[in-house]
This record gives sequence, structure tokens and C-alpha cells, in this order.
Amino acid sequence: MTTSAHTLASGRGWQVLDVVCTAGAADRPFEEEHRYFCVAVVTNGTFRYRARQGNAMLTPGALLLGNPGTCYECGHEHGAGDRCLSFQFEPAYMEQIVADMPGVKKLAFETPRLPPLPALAPLLAEAESAREMADVDAFEEIGLRIAGAAVASGVTPAARVPSRRDEKRVAEAVRRIELDADRPVSLAALASGTATSPYHFLRTFRRVAGMTPYQFLLKTRLHRAAVRLRMSDEAISTIAFEVGFNDLSTFNHRFRRVMGEAPGAYRLRQRGDKAPDTYAVPAL
Repeated sequence: MTTSAHTLASGRGWQVLDVVCTAGAADRPFEEEHRYFCVAVVTNGTFRYRARQGNAMLTPGALLLGNPGTCYECGHEHGAGDRCLSFQFEPAYMEQIVADMPGVKKLAFETPRLPPLPALAPLLAEAESAREMADVDAFEEIGLRIAGAAVASGVTPAARVPSRRDEKRVAEAVRRIELDADRPVSLAALASGTATSPYHFLRTFRRVAGMTPYQFLLKTRLHRAAVRLRMSDEAISTIAFEVGFNDLSTFNHRFRRVMGEAPGAYRLRQRGDKAPDTYAVPAL
């Protein structure tokens, strides 16, 4: 086998796979069938993709698009190997996304790919970073945003002012995130609590709050960690786990990126403590 696929995360109606192919120019193009809607982010390598919608050369930053029940063929006559983040969605899941997108009516992808687009670059970097950092909790939200971007390609919906109902729904979700920030918070569960689809809820939350639910969750966790670092002598690992992070290295990375310094350095500076002077001459 020249292709391996590892499931990174999954939920009701969706999954994301890390797909690695080692095929080269000497290998015959292989044919497979899309079982679900597929939006695959090419992160490394190039390959030729042929599907019912047409033929395309896939390069890093491009999105491979596939419809369920259709056959496709991949070939590597121009170079060996590639790696993709394959987001796969059941039809009912995609129907919810289409229903919540103004100006979009067709469910099937009409083109085999989206080329690398500057507007998508930050989102694709976020997706690849989540893979490298094993940030499983981020994939549900990233998958929705990538699916929405693929469905809406070429469509520019008019901006809509949030309604009072939208604001109320987001306020309720914010309170729930604050209440449960130390535990896993599912985007689907938040949407269910507002009686909307996950994609509609994600768009509404971002429009009202200025950030996504997951970004708000991370902000809440980091804020609480920063307060405890200032006010207590608890071990940094204890604080990280109790505010909701499952991995100390992930906590350290995110804290440094947001706060500009490592948790230990932040604690020392904010409390006015001074690290021991390792060069001091001991008293005789």
C-alpha cells in the first residue's frame, strides 16, 4: 500500500484524517471512491487528481474537493509522495451547512479543487498546526470553517447585522463556555443548546463575539491560568490541567504565544519575584 490514513479526530457526521501517500512516477495511478463529501488540504507534495468534476494538479495550499459516491484517480507522474488533511462530511452534515449559507443552493462540488487562496492561508495554517500539535479539540471547528469556505467558493454573501436572538444565543453559549471551560466543550453541543446547526452557530458566534467559540474557550482558559499564576504558588502543571489543558507542552506554547512569555517567566515578572542570582558570591 502506498497510502496510509490515520484518524485525527471525529464527531457526529464528520471526521478528519491525516493521509500520507508515498507513490511515485513509477507507480500506476490508483482509483478510489469518495464515501463522503471530502475537502482535503494538501500540506506537502503534488499529485494529479481526476474526478467527475474534471482534472487538476494539486499543490500545497490547494483544497481537493470530492462528492460522495464518485470515483477519483490520483497520480504522481511529477513527483513522489504527498500529505493531506482530509476533512470528510456525511451528506446530512453538509446539507446543514448549505442551508445556512445565503446564495448557495447546490450541494455537489462542481470543481475538483480550489487553488491556494490568500484568504484561506490563515485557516489552513491553523489546520496544519492543529495536526502537528495534536490539538484534537480544534478540529471540529476548523472542519466546519473549511467546509464552509469550500461550499462558498465564489459566493460573497452580504453582511448581516446580528439579530437580538443571535446575540441572546451567543450570550448563553458564552456563559456555558465560562461555566465548563475546564472540561471539553463540544461545538455541536453548544449549537444544540441554541437550537441551531453547528455551522450557523459558528458563523453567528464569530459575528457577535468577534472570535470563534474555540478561540473564546482558549482565551478563557489562558486568562484563568494567568490569574492563578499571579495569585498562587501552585505548580504550573497543576494550573494547566485544572483550567482545562490536557498537555503541558500545549499549554506552555499557547501561553507564550498569547502572553508573550513562558508561564514561569510571567509569574516571576507579574509578582515582582526575582530569580536567584546564580552568579552571586556566597557569604564567607
